[in-house]
Formats: sequence, structure tokens, C-alpha cells
Amino acid sequence: MLQTRLDLDRIRASRDAIDPVFLATPLYRCDALGGQLGCTVSIKLETANPVRSFKARGTELATSRLADQGVAAVVCASAGNLGQALGWSGRRRGLDVTVAASCFAPTVKLDRIRSVGAHLELVDGDFEMARERAVTIAQQRGVRLVEDSLDIETCEGAATIGLELVSGVSAGDAVLVALGGGAMATGVGHVLKALAPGVEVVCVQPVGAPAMTLSWRERRVVTTDSTHTIADGVAGRYPIPVVLDDLLQVIDDAVLVREASIVTGMRLLLEHAGLVVEPSAALGIAAILEDPDRFAGRHVVTIICGGNVDLDAYRRWVGW
Repeated sequence: MLQTRLDLDRIRASRDAIDPVFLATPLYRCDALGGQLGCTVSIKLETANPVRSFKARGTELATSRLADQGVAAVVCASAGNLGQALGWSGRRRGLDVTVAASCFAPTVKLDRIRSVGAHLELVDGDFEMARERAVTIAQQRGVRLVEDSLDIETCEGAATIGLELVSGVSAGDAVLVALGGGAMATGVGHVLKALAPGVEVVCVQPVGAPAMTLSWRERRVVTTDSTHTIADGVAGRYPIPVVLDDLLQVIDDAVLVREASIVTGMRLLLEHAGLVVEPSAALGIAAILEDPDRFAGRHVVTIICGGNVDLDAYRRWVGW
């Protein structure tokens, strides 16, 4: 019996609160990509929705419960995707949404936060400083703070991805999950360990943003002074202790990948799957590139978690 904050019955029930546009995303085998990587590759495409990321599964669940409680306003910190998702979900439930974000976040993500009607407050610093600003806003204005990965709804919403993966994986297969704050990793990991325990769950982070991976390896919270990666969506420095506790129970491994492998992964997804993705979404492909023997001949599922990427930067990275 898994002893985490997550609950399988709640996860199953949460699908009723999530707009169907975010559920049942495509899961398909990509033979062209697999041929390049020496294994069978299936793609779980979490970008085929109005906010182009998996985050709305969690914000749909969170805002539905907050609206039922009579909450009128919420605030969050975001690297970009959570803010857009919370704005989208909050707007359709009549919630006033404020997002604290770094002024260095990709412009495309900031513009899309504004486009869904959220109020955007920029900080002159990284995501962790935006998180501090969101806490301050919540305290000063008396609004509800939604914190990704700490709020269980963000984890259990993301866990519905796992429910959709179960029928497509078998013992010996591997599922590769981008690891940032931990909501998707703990959610998907919880479901797979409960319903498909023979499947290997491998989390992937950039070498330049390793805090959660280092914490998982040492079984204690490890922080870093800075991050250096193009994968802005997973570039946190301060893991949340209770999220780490959950992660320790539900994943099999956590690996670090280099920037060059992330860029190559993005290029392969474009050339062989026709997908334009943000760097965080290519972490799974990067993990296969860096350890091909580990995955050779196996069926590997990679979750394409986000597609909000600045096209000018994308062209520089992949040479498109």
C-alpha cells in the first residue's frame, strides 16, 4: 500500500472536475522516432489542448474545488505554464487570478498568461523569487495561494495522465517523466506503482537544474544556489519536503541530462514526430540519447508535457 498524500479513488473521481478537452490526450507509437533511438517509443501528447501543457489537469481540479468553497481570488507562482493553466481554469469559474513570474520567463509564456485574463506580476529574479512574491501577495491581499506540487490537486490532476497510460504499458516498459516541482512525477508515479508496478518510472532533469534529483538520490532536501538550463519549466532550486517524501515512494530512478541532449531531443521530435516542443518536453528523449543501452529494445513512453516555446529561441536551438 502506497503511503503518499495521493489517493487513487480521488484521482479517479477527479476526472469529473476536469474539462474533457484536457483528458484522453493522444498516446501513440512513433516508429520513426523509435528507429532513431533503438527502442520502441510511444508519445503521450499533453500539448494538444488550449494551454499546450499538462498543467490544466491540476488547475481544473484545484479551481473547481476552490469555486465550490466560495473562493473569489487566487494567486500562484509560475515558470509560465501553470500560470496560463490557472488563468484558463479560473476564468471559466469566475475566479480572479494573479500570477507571479520571473521577468526572464519566455515572452510567449508571459503573453499567454495575459491572454487568458490573469493579472501578471513580474519579479526581477528566478522562479524561486516569484514563489516568494506569490506568498507575499496571498498574505497581503488575503487571497488563496495555489502552489504547484504542494497543493494535492495539482498532483492528483496530473495523476490522471497515469490512468490513461495504464492500458498502454506492460511490465518491463519504462515511462519517462520530466521532473520539476514534482506534481506530474508524483501523480503519474503513484498511479503506475498502484496499477502497473512492473513498469519502470524514470524522472529526468537537466544537469543545470538538479535540485529534486539530488534530493531524491540523497533522500533529503537538497537546494541549489542557481539554475542554468534552457528547460525553464523545470528550473526550481528549492524542493518541497512533502513532495519529495511522495516521490521517494513512487519512482524508480531520477537521471540528469545535458543541455546538448535536450536540444537534440527537441530536434528529433521535430524531424521524426512533427512536434515543436519546449525544452522540458524533450527531457525523456534526452534520457534515451544519453543511455541508449538501458532502453535498447524496450517499449519507452515519454510524456510530451509542454509546447509553449519562444520560436526565435527554438530556431536558434534546433537550427530550424
